[in-house]
Amino acid sequence: MTQNWLGLEEKVVVVTGGASGIGKKVVDTLVDAGAKTVIVDMNVETGKDLDGAYCVQCNVTDPESVSAMVQTVMGKYGKIDALVNNAGINLPRLLVDVKGEKPQYELNTDSFDKMFGVNVKGVFLCAQACAKEMVKQGQGVILNMSSESGKEGSQGQSAYSATKGAVDSFTRSWAKELGKYNIRVLACAPGIMEATGLRTEAYNEALAYTRGCKPEELSTDYTKVIPLGRDGKLEEVGNLVAYLVSDRASYIAGTTINVSGGKSRG
Repeated sequence: MTQNWLGLEEKVVVVTGGASGIGKKVVDTLVDAGAKTVIVDMNVETGKDLDGAYCVQCNVTDPESVSAMVQTVMGKYGKIDALVNNAGINLPRLLVDVKGEKPQYELNTDSFDKMFGVNVKGVFLCAQACAKEMVKQGQGVILNMSSESGKEGSQGQSAYSATKGAVDSFTRSWAKELGKYNIRVLACAPGIMEATGLRTEAYNEALAYTRGCKPEELSTDYTKVIPLGRDGKLEEVGNLVAYLVSDRASYIAGTTINVSGGKSRG
């Protein structure tokens, strides 16, 4: 098979949270580009094939589960060229429920711990476990999935925004630590994207309450807030990720690239 422009045919790319949402589109894009793609997710069965990707079940918040995942991938492919740290969770919550009508949507230690557990601890554990193999290999890429909210903040999503701010800081720091070992660390930050199937009625209800409106009143008029006048397409994130983990992006490290239609700051 003739290599495509990205040259991903011999690359082994691990995608956490790859069974659904943005992660699944990233996986599909990588598979189409010829990469040996691994879906790491709670909701898959190890050893199964999902649309051309090899599956490994893993809880990214559990060190033993992450270690077992890496060893499974190494046992099958003998290397890990890139990690896409995509697994994440968002629970809309107010710092203070001033109206006092729905205390379940006020930030508490349970919701805080869940978001930081997956979005920060999970990113750290997967990056560390994969980086140890990459150091031995003398090369690798770690791409962390951030968010526009990590730069801009977001009403009703302060804890989630904080986790993504942490991801950006991880990215800059790890790039400085690992660059000398030929390991690139970088991130991308999607803005408002098209529906992924993960945005449930319960999520919309929570988000609407934190923003003082009804679910049906959540804004969909993107011409008012996005210079390009539309929401982002999942494939636009997938295409960027495929490029960034390829050798075509070999001098890009230590930065977070926005995918927001011009809405968020660089």
